[in-house]
Amino acid sequence: MHLETIAVHAAAEPDGVTGSVAPPIHLSTTFEHGPASEHIHGYSYIREANPTQTRLETALAQLEGGEAALAFASGMGAGSAVLQTLAPGSHVIMPDDVYVDFRNLAKEFFFKWQLEHTVVDTSQIDQVRAARRTSTQLIWLETPSNPLMKVTDIAAVAELAREIRAKVLVDNTFATPILQRPLELGADIVLHSTTKYFGGHSDVQGGALIFAKKDEHSASVDNNRRLLGAAASPFNSWLVLRGMRSLACRIRAHSANAMAVARALSTNPAVEAVHYPGLPSHGGHDVATKQMSDFGGMLSIRIKGGRERAIQVASRVKLFMNATSLGGVESLIEHRASSEGKGSKTPENLLRLSIGLEHPEDLIEDLQQAVA
Repeated sequence: MHLETIAVHAAAEPDGVTGSVAPPIHLSTTFEHGPASEHIHGYSYIREANPTQTRLETALAQLEGGEAALAFASGMGAGSAVLQTLAPGSHVIMPDDVYVDFRNLAKEFFFKWQLEHTVVDTSQIDQVRAARRTSTQLIWLETPSNPLMKVTDIAAVAELAREIRAKVLVDNTFATPILQRPLELGADIVLHSTTKYFGGHSDVQGGALIFAKKDEHSASVDNNRRLLGAAASPFNSWLVLRGMRSLACRIRAHSANAMAVARALSTNPAVEAVHYPGLPSHGGHDVATKQMSDFGGMLSIRIKGGRERAIQVASRVKLFMNATSLGGVESLIEHRASSEGKGSKTPENLLRLSIGLEHPEDLIEDLQQAVA
């Protein structure tokens, strides 16, 4: 079955009580159980599980092609739950261009959790190979990466991980399962900030993990979520599920618009570089072509003239909005180093663009006048 069909029909059976086509939202925090706490209806307390969250998880697993899925209150909550299940002394390999708050998490919490980590450019397979240890339990990938849009060969890293019996987690937020299939390429876990493209309208926060196998490890992460309380709310689960129904058509439009913008800016003399894997000039273009069906709606540009010139460009846009996050219908621009704050490793002249669903010619015109 094609992905577009799965996105629309996954866990979309009519409500068994009313026959409603739109799924119901179960807001109850507690559920009737038997006198000995028997789960006579399958649920007991909202933090453990709730029907709307369960429906979303079923749909996520079907769309990403995994055996199990867990919905979380945020992408950070989802990623943290995986890391917190690692045994003390475990070693983690992480990308040099990783979402800034996972970098901050490693810096502030790994020593408390007795975890060690090595940061490498995961787009360079030799660096991943050299970083492996006997204690390596997890290789963390983000491809395309945020914000430099680096591309990592998932299948190649998965092969290296198998040699040492480590797991591979892929943050698939930028690509979504519509464009990239990490589990089919050998990854063990897929991470999403469902706040982004799954929600699609800048109005919901959520996260998700999809596991290749439903096993002791996925159960351990589920137990972490239950005890530490990072479960998704029913209403947010419902909003993410609603957004998922249109994900396929939206992500194709985002990708087409981003390609048009990237091509236009790549010839602008005021632009030092365009980071977009759909361009043949991108260092990861060949790998992206191999493992992605299209190249997504995210790109970044580097402006000639340094930090102040980049901020000036961001101040001159008219259609683009200066805001963080991504994946909504509206186009956003962000001076990423300023957003990341002290300790940012992002080039000072870089602007990150989330390309929305406006007409591409209008977006190109807006950016061209801003960089002029």
